[in-house]
Amino acid sequence: MAKKAVKQSTTLPVIGSGIPGLDEVLGGGFLQGRASLVRGGPGTGKTMLGRHFVAEGVANDEPALFITLGEKAEQIRTDSKALGLDLARVAFLDLSPDSAFFTKVESYDIFTPAEVEREPVTQSIIDEVKRLKPKRVFIDAMTQFRYLAPDVFQYRKQVLSLLRYLAEQGATVLFSSESSAEAPDEDLQFLADGVIHLAREAADHSLRVSKLRGAAFLPGSHAMRIGQGGVQIFPQLRPALHRRTFSPEPMPTGVPELDELLHGGVERGTVTIISGPSGVGKSTLGSLFIKETAGRGEYSVLYTFEEPRDTLLHRCQSINIDVTNMIKRRLLAIESVEPLQYTQQEFALAVREQVERHDARLVMIDSVAGFGLSVRGRNGDVLSKLHALCKYLTNMGVTVILINEVQDITGDFRVTDTHISYLADNIIFLRYLEIEGTMQKAIGVLKKRLSDFERTLRQFDITHYGIKVGEPLSGLRGILQGTPEWVKGKGDDG
Repeated sequence: MAKKAVKQSTTLPVIGSGIPGLDEVLGGGFLQGRASLVRGGPGTGKTMLGRHFVAEGVANDEPALFITLGEKAEQIRTDSKALGLDLARVAFLDLSPDSAFFTKVESYDIFTPAEVEREPVTQSIIDEVKRLKPKRVFIDAMTQFRYLAPDVFQYRKQVLSLLRYLAEQGATVLFSSESSAEAPDEDLQFLADGVIHLAREAADHSLRVSKLRGAAFLPGSHAMRIGQGGVQIFPQLRPALHRRTFSPEPMPTGVPELDELLHGGVERGTVTIISGPSGVGKSTLGSLFIKETAGRGEYSVLYTFEEPRDTLLHRCQSINIDVTNMIKRRLLAIESVEPLQYTQQEFALAVREQVERHDARLVMIDSVAGFGLSVRGRNGDVLSKLHALCKYLTNMGVTVILINEVQDITGDFRVTDTHISYLADNIIFLRYLEIEGTMQKAIGVLKKRLSDFERTLRQFDITHYGIKVGEPLSGLRGILQGTPEWVKGKGDDG
């Protein structure tokens, strides 16, 4: 994924983290000349963040120093290379104990072990910093210094003096901590200029910033992925931070009767819910909006959570909607989302990429239920994340189509089963009808926020030539119950 320009939220100079998405969370990057703490349990990715930090430094021709007090330097290089991070140009100061420490017997008759061991460690750091003059330093893990101090006061004083020494030498510092109930790291959080918390729950990693002196940062928990290439952060979507100027002009559908129903079409930058039972033609109707968007030379993205891509292509081709040609002309992208492929924040970032990099003007999600079942996250978050995504898209002038399935084929009319109708600027509904022993379909508009609309229902049909919408069904009553009957004196000559 290409790097994105990040708007800096501080007038203080910053340096890039080297991690996609993290600079956006940090408001531009790490504050230059300051010290930040990254903390979390085992396996949460603390060392991985440090690897990116120093690798970004050497990529920008900045001398970088990796001080390790636990893991061997050679092992760090080997593991990093396997993930696609080359640390060959990064200088290492390996202060981890070697095998000889176990085999030799040390006697501390007068001084404590901490006092004896601290001096050579401190001198090694001073010598290496003077030699290298690093612009970036990563210390993994700072809590190891706790065992080189006789008490908590001396430990705190030692850490503070080390951080100040490195800052005076012109270095920006990132250091990790190994927090536990027996050895908490609250003191390090007080000493640091910035604090980053890492967490892991089952297969999902997350990142949260609680402190960043001198800069604004994105609050909340942000999704994090560790894999080939290292770490990637998926910032929580904040719709208010994104906005484009656009005109909410109506966009015709290309079907005159449907445009009459909608009084000209749906407006740009609005959310339209197309609701109805299974098989009634919701996705096909959504494809019509995509077709007309392509006809204007604009790019659309369709996210399908249920229907296979090949099936969708075949269905559209069979009703004279040439999506294959749209794809070839780069006016349409169809993204099949596999179950649990994305976290909610990862999906939001994927949509942002389409809007901000490829100028998508229409986004269709098929369907809302598929989104809720397929995108990882706590169940209670699904509606709030969909709300944020829709708000972001409308702020950017993107037209949104949400396909919503209701369970009941006939019976009492219901727009949604998931309480999402408040998201919609427009609600179009499709219904099955039984008329004189035959199964037919009707289309109607329930809501249109920016203009008036026709309050009758019309017959809806899908043919080989496309979608056909008939005249208003003014001679029927009971349509919303799915079992209409002709009003006396209507529908026939008898």
